[in-house]
Amino acid sequence: MTTKLYLESIEAGYYQHFSAVVTEIHQEHVVLDRTLFYPLGGGQNWDTGTLFGPNGPVQVSEVRGRDGVMHTVGEGHQFSVGDEIKGSIDWERRHAHMRMHTAQHLMSGLVYEMFDGARTVGNQIHSDRSRIDFNPIAFDENMLNSLVERANEIIAQNLPVTDTVMTREEVNEIMPPERTNMDLLPSSVRELRVVKIDDGFDLCPCAGTHVQQLGEIGEVNFLGKKSKGKGTQRFSYDLHQPVINISPKQATL
Repeated sequence: MTTKLYLESIEAGYYQHFSAVVTEIHQEHVVLDRTLFYPLGGGQNWDTGTLFGPNGPVQVSEVRGRDGVMHTVGEGHQFSVGDEIKGSIDWERRHAHMRMHTAQHLMSGLVYEMFDGARTVGNQIHSDRSRIDFNPIAFDENMLNSLVERANEIIAQNLPVTDTVMTREEVNEIMPPERTNMDLLPSSVRELRVVKIDDGFDLCPCAGTHVQQLGEIGEVNFLGKKSKGKGTQRFSYDLHQPVINISPKQATL
């Protein structure tokens, strides 16, 4: 089991450096007892970066896994179980994912509120561009313009983003289950990490990384839409650079 340091708080997502111990080796993959690297999941792409071991630095090209997080470092890495290592994530990629993911939460909430309860049925978060699939909906130009305009108005308000742990019942008392896609979560999961925009503007179970304030997102730029069949449309977007300049925390977790 790998402790996911980035989940300890919204603030933890801003750390770049951490220490850990190698617990497993699987050919070109290394498992650590704790990590800041985000593994592929929830529509969000993985972090990249560097592991520094007894034999020097090794690049991490891919990260996957739910319990034991597998860091792909390639053959010839020379790590051994029990090695004490230092890790460093690619901050530019991490912060881009944070901005994109929080933007997705914002727009998913807006589409639900503005367009008769249309749900988010899929998303892919990348560092340069992202997409969200909505259903049921048929966007026209006016709808798209109003969505992007409203999203950017709210971003300009620089609302705070926080996280907490809530039960399913507590979440359902605040937000309709169809808005939070509660039906997609295993019924065995009773407590959820929840990401909140302001005090009740939006609330959604999520294990991804997010910014602490909406002003970090920058401006949402609509790239295009695509029909995915049966009332589903894909909304693609990228982000202009934010006015707020954010640097990673320099301490080591």
